[in-house]
Amino acid sequence: MPILTPTDFTAEIVYLGIVPDREAGLVSTPLERVDVEWEGFAGECHGGLTRPSCSRVTSQYPRKGTEIRNVRQLSILSDEELAGIAADIGLERLPPQWVGANLVLKGIEGFTDVPPSSRLIAEGGVSLTVDMENAPCQLPARVIEDLAPGHGKRFKAAALHRRGVTGWVERPGALALGERMRLHVPPPVKRRWI
Repeated sequence: MPILTPTDFTAEIVYLGIVPDREAGLVSTPLERVDVEWEGFAGECHGGLTRPSCSRVTSQYPRKGTEIRNVRQLSILSDEELAGIAADIGLERLPPQWVGANLVLKGIEGFTDVPPSSRLIAEGGVSLTVDMENAPCQLPARVIEDLAPGHGKRFKAAALHRRGVTGWVERPGALALGERMRLHVPPPVKRRWI
């Protein structure tokens, strides 16, 4: 019996990008097409099957740098939410590069609320698994402040619950601008543990 349900929600890929060297900066390089590997987008610095733990998981692992499974291979955002953030911080447009985006989709309202374990499946077969909401941090705020002085300090508050999700590759292949992806969702979670 299938556990994931295909929905009528589809979205167009309007941005693809990679951050080739995190030490050099957060700004992503736009692409028209990207090879999608088990480790993530080819050339993406956040790629890999494993990664060192970071500040986001200090409640789970005793120290930063503990090797864990990489479920943060990708940063996936929505065009609609980026437009809302831009308006709230006083910009006409917030380029996806400035927030280190790998994939921006257009057509799913409230995208950041997509449930964990959902799948985004492209027409060509690539499947990306949603890990969880990507909490806003100061790194994009600094980039925005450098490139549009006076606007970066408002990013973190404006991006709360609109920063998109992190994800990982379940089925590799290739993605291209203009391709469509369909949302598949898991059953609702019973809240007996929270």
